[in-house]
Amino acid sequence: MTGHAGGEPHRLTLAHPRGVSEILVGPGLLAAGAQGALGGVAAWCRGRVVFLLTSEAPDRHCGAAARHLLETAGAARIETIEAPDGEAAKTVESAASVWRQMLARGGKRDSRLVTLGGGSVGDLGGFVAACFLRGIDYIQIPTTLLAQVDASVGGKTGVDLPGGKNTVGAFHHPRFVLADIDSLRTLPVGELRAGLFEVVKMAALLDLDLLDRAEESLERLLGGDAEALTPVVAASIKAKLDVVEADLEEGDRRRLLNFGHTLGHAIEAEFGYRGLRHGDAVAHGMRFALCLALRRGLDPQFAERIRRLIDRIGPPDLAAVERGVGVHLEVDRLIAAMGRDKKARESGLVWILPAAPGRGEIVADLDPEVVRTELRAFLEDSRAASSGGAR
Repeated sequence: MTGHAGGEPHRLTLAHPRGVSEILVGPGLLAAGAQGALGGVAAWCRGRVVFLLTSEAPDRHCGAAARHLLETAGAARIETIEAPDGEAAKTVESAASVWRQMLARGGKRDSRLVTLGGGSVGDLGGFVAACFLRGIDYIQIPTTLLAQVDASVGGKTGVDLPGGKNTVGAFHHPRFVLADIDSLRTLPVGELRAGLFEVVKMAALLDLDLLDRAEESLERLLGGDAEALTPVVAASIKAKLDVVEADLEEGDRRRLLNFGHTLGHAIEAEFGYRGLRHGDAVAHGMRFALCLALRRGLDPQFAERIRRLIDRIGPPDLAAVERGVGVHLEVDRLIAAMGRDKKARESGLVWILPAAPGRGEIVADLDPEVVRTELRAFLEDSRAASSGGAR
């Protein structure tokens, strides 16, 4: 990873079977246009039809800058396609709509796709690019913290089915990822918070220096300070790339990146993807995973350190979300939802648990009754805390 001296962006790369993904992190990337640091983008899209897939909010805040970048890069024509906001974008129907529009507007095998938005738009766009005419090149321009530190990097794309999140998808790596820190300026604090939970996920299991940095600069990070955010985003991506490079298609080690996701995805599904951002669901999933890890001998002081940081960031109260969306989380339904998750195997649930500071483990042999008992206690404690009581 190159540094940020002299205003140059952090540069990272990921080699994969289709070539190399170049990842740039720093403020002012879109404003710079396709000159200097972004010269490779110009060669990539010069003379091509470029489809810009975005949704309302990112288009309003960053769309003009993104189109200017593509114009200065020499795109023959820019065709904007709007997707729904949030998880509503990630449906087979949305993907089919985008494919039809691309075909109707002259999309060819060597056309380009650019995603501009959060993780949902990026997941949808990557899946669309993977399948359109059997695969076209694309760029990710992530505009949320969660998308910058996690969703835009690594080539995992997909959409949801009613039974589970990301259950239809493909591995399709972007040619470039442009993580412009300035695009985070207009984010509400809730979006920054949700992204920081993904930072905690990687720091706890992969990079204790990143964990230190997140703890020390948390107030600045939540305040959207670009100087604080830039190295955290870059270090988070670097931690992820180190895992992805060793396991491009999630055969084994890459599953460490799913810390907090086993229960988190189930909670999202039970809530109908309402009332809780993805990162917030992951935060609750990490808290539960810590309960399981303590049973397996995790150092209580390290578990408390992670819990304390999660609490400082401040996930929404789970019981309050239950009341808000009118859904009472039930142990049996959550376990069934976890069983439908794409991480589950024929042999049962797979848990990603911290084993020691900076080290995670993939656990597939947990006693189902232990999980059931801990989950029941976890939900009871969440409701007791919300009502001001104690179990």
